Amino acid sequence: MFGHTNEPFALQRDVKAVIIPAGEELQLREGTSGFITQSLGGSFTVYVEGNLFRIAGVDADALGKEPVPPPAVPDNATDADIEAVVWAQLKTCYDPEIPVNIVDLGLIYRCDIKALGNGERAVEVDMTLTAPGCGMGEILVQDAQEKIAAIPTISDVVVELVFDPPWNQSMMSDEARLQTGLM
Repeated sequence: MFGHTNEPFALQRDVKAVIIPAGEELQLREGTSGFITQSLGGSFTVYVEGNLFRIAGVDADALGKEPVPPPAVPDNATDADIEAVVWAQLKTCYDPEIPVNIVDLGLIYRCDIKALGNGERAVEVDMTLTAPGCGMGEILVQDAQEKIAAIPTISDVVVELVFDPPWNQSMMSDEARLQTGLM
């Protein structure tokens, strides 16, 4: 696996975690120990008793870490400003097994931002997965939705999981291919 930090931890409180790659949510108990193997985009992949789990960034304190602050936008932000922040937020979403963000993996097929006329905006995103049967799909969708919804002036977010066209490695950025050794 890429990006191992192997930083030991002991949970400071009970925390929700998602088992990788099944995508099932469960509770890890205070005092559970293991290793942080990846900490990208504000979420954490941890190794506990032979299993990998994803812990959301909002629960960073359970690992003794600082939660990631929400994104900021300039006063009177333009649609272009908001679009830049949306793309920046999407770049903080990582597949828990691959240390590359979903934008550079080529998983974002469409991102439309619509002004709603009251200073608020709606965002619609079409994204895919590297493998259609990935149990982490809904977790990645939820991560993208939550990170976009945290942007000031965004009042409606829809992230749709699509599989047409099917994803392939040519959709990855050059940087992502270099990072994963697929170049």
